Amino acid sequence: MIENEVRIGTRYGSMPAFAVHQEGPGPFAPVIFYMDAPGYREELKTMCRRIARAGYFCLLPDLYYRLGTLRLQLDRRDEAMSSVIKAARNTLTNGMVTDDTAGMLAYLDAHPKVKPGPVGCTGHCMSGRFIVTVAAKFPNRIAAAAAFYGVQIVTDQLDSPHLIANRAQAEIYLSFAEVDDLVPANTVPAIKGIYDKAGIVNTIEIVKGTQHGYCFPERAAYHPEAAEIAFQKLCAMWERRLA
Repeated sequence: MIENEVRIGTRYGSMPAFAVHQEGPGPFAPVIFYMDAPGYREELKTMCRRIARAGYFCLLPDLYYRLGTLRLQLDRRDEAMSSVIKAARNTLTNGMVTDDTAGMLAYLDAHPKVKPGPVGCTGHCMSGRFIVTVAAKFPNRIAAAAAFYGVQIVTDQLDSPHLIANRAQAEIYLSFAEVDDLVPANTVPAIKGIYDKAGIVNTIEIVKGTQHGYCFPERAAYHPEAAEIAFQKLCAMWERRLA
């Protein structure tokens, strides 16, 4: 595997990111992995390496770069750290991440190991709202968008992702946990209805027997069988849309 810590130029400055792909000539179809609220860390890099082993160029941006360098040790997580995570999460807006995504697309377009054309994106929890947003904001680039137990997809805010979701041209895969206090009950039927009405190819599921965080091996909520099925569905979508 070839992996590097890189810098990506954005309208706000220089954003750190992790880039990984297989050895060999390539080029490899690109996938952007949007981080969850605890931020840029080794746990996410490990997940990106698995994506790269499946044959993709995976890019993990540090979306908290506007705050400086924020690195948290989740094995020591307590109430105080949870407050820091919440505060950091609340500094981000969908507009900021849209701007950052423009920088990421420019980086991918210029990289010799990246296959030109359609881009995939995926993420968990906090990044659910970013996934739905960027799929709508970059319909000619984002061809496959997936989020797992994504939050704040349907809100009462003016920038709620569901308000523009029908602009997407990507195939959409949204997977939700059966038990999740962070996702209101109206989220699944609302976003499903929007995509269906717009004629957007989508898979929106609630996975029985799972809790929020079920894809993370290092979490108590980890559900190995459900996580593996989700990853295979993700790869199948990329094969369809990023070829």
